[in-house]
Amino acid sequence: MEILQLIRHYVVPHRNSQTPDDCSAKCLQGEENGSATPVRAVDRIGALSDDILHHVLSFLPVQSAVRTCVLARRWRHLWRFTTGLRIVGVHKQGPVQELVKFLHHLLILRERRVLETVEIEFSEFLKDDVPYVNLWTRFAVLWEVRELSLHINHREHLYLDGLPLVSQHLKTLDLHGVGLPETFLDFSSCPALEDLKMKYCEINVLKISSCALKRLSIIYYQSNLNYQVRVCTPCLISLELDNFSGRTPFLENMVLLETARVDLGSSCEDFCLNYDDFGVFCGGNDNACENCVAYNDGSNECVLLGGISNAIHLELISQYDIFVFTRDLKQCPTFSKVKTLLLNEYWCVAPDLDPLACILKNSPVLEKLTLQLFCTGGDCVEMKGSYSSMERSSAIAEHLKIVEVKFHAIGKRVHKVLKFLCTFNIRFSFE
Repeated sequence: MEILQLIRHYVVPHRNSQTPDDCSAKCLQGEENGSATPVRAVDRIGALSDDILHHVLSFLPVQSAVRTCVLARRWRHLWRFTTGLRIVGVHKQGPVQELVKFLHHLLILRERRVLETVEIEFSEFLKDDVPYVNLWTRFAVLWEVRELSLHINHREHLYLDGLPLVSQHLKTLDLHGVGLPETFLDFSSCPALEDLKMKYCEINVLKISSCALKRLSIIYYQSNLNYQVRVCTPCLISLELDNFSGRTPFLENMVLLETARVDLGSSCEDFCLNYDDFGVFCGGNDNACENCVAYNDGSNECVLLGGISNAIHLELISQYDIFVFTRDLKQCPTFSKVKTLLLNEYWCVAPDLDPLACILKNSPVLEKLTLQLFCTGGDCVEMKGSYSSMERSSAIAEHLKIVEVKFHAIGKRVHKVLKFLCTFNIRFSFE
């Protein structure tokens, strides 16, 4: 509503750049001289071109954009040419039924058939509402939308139809709270798609594939299938995989990757059932738990690390009992481009610190290492390290210049990590 109020403010005539005091003073002078100061009405927003107004109206909910038709004669049909549509409930995120009849008329009466943006957002929906949301989504694609956002803020997922997504123009797709079928996540018919965001979505598919995608963000997704989703995005330059429920996705090689953040979260199902009892993964032992047995399939492929090994900036975070990274380290790739690396305490809890040593050994051009140890919130102590002499260890990158260690307090485990790093002639000081 703020934009609509702004429009009303500028359309209403008012004195040109005068404060009330200035106006009062001039009026008094006019009375003394026997003449009145003329009032000049200025329509500031009316000076804008139609193209700019079409763009401005696109930031309004569609209901408010249509209401501007009563402001003045010129505004009667501007809403029919907006460059975008914001389809939201009357109360920002109200139920779908409030808009069904209104949108049916709007879609018929619109003149512009090419859209830059479409935003659909609801907090409530019924089973009968699902076809309407799917229809509006398809209309957006039909009208060559560049940026499409579909947000469902509800306790249940809204499931999209099984039709493939076909668009020569779609560049950005932002999905929140929806269920995605297999055909929807095959983007072979979307050659312009570069940005894909999925948050709180249910992804029960075998594969996510796109040859054009450059940026991918998957946050808090859910999968009920007992197999891994394969992510095939060879042109990706930025990846964010943050917290998910289900099996760990399999990342195929991303040769152009620059930035990657992987946080396996606490709901990952690839965890060792015996870890809490013994402090180590049971792996392929005779007493292996059912999860480790199922994962020990004889495959030599890395699930995560192989796909992101070309990253320049890398963050790897995991819970203690999840064995995905540890398993990948058995076939540890060389991180030939990584310059900045952030790790959490997962990499430093093994008795001999092998995971940390392994990834450092395989990062030959690493310049900055950050360790966040048992530091989940609140104020953290930060120590910075650097080499104290020209003598460098062959087990660590010769380019390494900065080592940051963040923690709440120096306990036995933090002291062990600091002592380990000191063996590489790294000396620390408090910030």
